[in-house]
Amino acid sequence: MSTVRRLRPVWADATPDPAGRPVQLTLEDLGTPLSDVTFVVVDLETTGGTPADCAITEIGAVKVRGGEVLGEFQTLVDPGGPVPPFIQVLTGITTTMLIGAPPIEQVLPSFLEFSRGAVLVAHNAPFDIGFLKAAAARTGHAWPGNQVVDTVRLARRVVTRDEAPNHKLSSLANLFHATVTPNHRALSDAQATVDVLHALLARLAPLGVTHLEDLATATDPVPQDVRRKRTLADGLPDTPGVYLFRGPGDEVLYVGTSTTSLRQRVRSYFTSAEKRSRMIEMVRVAHRVDPVPCATPLEARIRELRLIAAHSPRYNRRSRFPERMPWVRLTSEPYPRLSVVREVKDEDGATYIGPFSSASTAQLAVEALHESFPIRQCTRRLPLVALAGSSACVLAEMGKCGAPCTGHQGVVDYGDVVDRVRHAMLADPAAVVEAHADRIAWLAAQERFEEAATVRDRLGGFLRGAARAQRFAPLATCPELVAARRSDDGGWEIVLVRYGRLAGTARVDRRTDPRPTIATLQATGEQVEPAVAPATAAHPEETDLILAWLEKPGVRLVAVDVPWACPVRSAESLGDATTAVATLVRPRLATADDGRVVQLVPASDGSAGERELDITEARPVTLDLDDARVIPISVRPPRTA
Repeated sequence: MSTVRRLRPVWADATPDPAGRPVQLTLEDLGTPLSDVTFVVVDLETTGGTPADCAITEIGAVKVRGGEVLGEFQTLVDPGGPVPPFIQVLTGITTTMLIGAPPIEQVLPSFLEFSRGAVLVAHNAPFDIGFLKAAAARTGHAWPGNQVVDTVRLARRVVTRDEAPNHKLSSLANLFHATVTPNHRALSDAQATVDVLHALLARLAPLGVTHLEDLATATDPVPQDVRRKRTLADGLPDTPGVYLFRGPGDEVLYVGTSTTSLRQRVRSYFTSAEKRSRMIEMVRVAHRVDPVPCATPLEARIRELRLIAAHSPRYNRRSRFPERMPWVRLTSEPYPRLSVVREVKDEDGATYIGPFSSASTAQLAVEALHESFPIRQCTRRLPLVALAGSSACVLAEMGKCGAPCTGHQGVVDYGDVVDRVRHAMLADPAAVVEAHADRIAWLAAQERFEEAATVRDRLGGFLRGAARAQRFAPLATCPELVAARRSDDGGWEIVLVRYGRLAGTARVDRRTDPRPTIATLQATGEQVEPAVAPATAAHPEETDLILAWLEKPGVRLVAVDVPWACPVRSAESLGDATTAVATLVRPRLATADDGRVVQLVPASDGSAGERELDITEARPVTLDLDDARVIPISVRPPRTA
């Protein structure tokens, strides 16, 4: 069988009908009531306090369910040595009493069978369970991994110092009027712990701890008003998807995603696993949680992005305003210049890189290009023929601009500069990397490391924007791409992408031919209008998610309308700024015999010459690039499933 999902532009209306029919929750949704849970309350007596060099002398356990005792387990254990005198005084167990007692190798299998499938309970559980786990490891028995409940931690949650001076077993047994008085013997102490456990559960019930799943987080330091709202997670599906927290006016407060289980993810907001004060505040305001089940984790992540963009929830901080992500544009004027813009427009001759995460990062990319090429930095539009009486700015005097504003540089000469800038933006950023590497080396030689870091950040900003544009452009111009990936159950996860936007998804089990499902997906998928490359028809982060999925091992291209490839010497192939410098520049840096730092350059006859770097203080330069990650250069050809 197969499941085909057609993705609409935005799932803004993914809200259950408030007037819909009530649904009876299943036991799986509600959890296991504590009255149906089998507990094995255990207590040990030992020869000391650490399992590494001490041994068990007695095991006592009581099996209970719903307040009824189902069985008891008690035996002395031969520790393999004498019992210390102070332990004999404390417990009354002497070395003579243990002569002829079975060793732990014989006792442990019987106890593990007695406690099979039950929840283990102990007073100061780390002590008792720690000894049992150590014994299992020494005797070669696998520890079954029972859920463990510590009555000490439960008592700290609901018993105040005004009621009991401490949380020792004897103090709690006296407070709750236990039927058995603890006396440092295993079975008696276990019987007393049973009464203490029942009393503690009775106190926890008004706090919302009524099921086994609640008991697992009952000791979390969570405000009571937050814990009471755990019922918001009841009835949520145990599948990947998106969840929407809604406020009293049905407004969307927060949109989140789970790639495994919606129910488990939402439940975590009501436990100590949630540390963010902003989220705790959101939970206090929330009145309802709406689920949007998804077939795959990729669909869940993309639905989340679209819902955040549609609703702009006040408690979401990421991806709320994709239209604010800036681009760097090389304009289409007679004398083009660089600018930061919010939109990619269809202009002949215009070139874009981005989008960037912020305007400041985009400005770093602009500065990187200005540092590398003598392109004009003035913001006014220049006429084709310079006006009479025009004067050049200080950048022309510094040699960083050819002064086309005064006619000193014509259209053809300036066009050569623009072509080099465009080539660095779209294809090969080597010129930008080399210019910044020279500057970094010069600053490092003078120990001006903070300024060198600023230059590195500027180069990194440019490379990130150029790489993103070069990754986006092939998808932005692709009318349709179908890819498939094996799912964990042996079936296929199929994805339909149009102009960089997820237009549909489907799952096919391993017994079903995927080809009819692919044909159906192509016929029913969302119709997407093309965007202006390199911008895609989707949220930039959505395209990032799709590209990351397409590049996973095992993904096969089933159908693609146009070739999908990136430039060989693209910014993406160079990685970050450090890697780029290591890949392109470091092989040509050397230190001459006299201490001068030189850069090896090819001569016109093919031999290797050298160019001295402009360093005031002649001294060797060390670039810490040995651990740099080098990304292999590759071209992605279409693959066929």
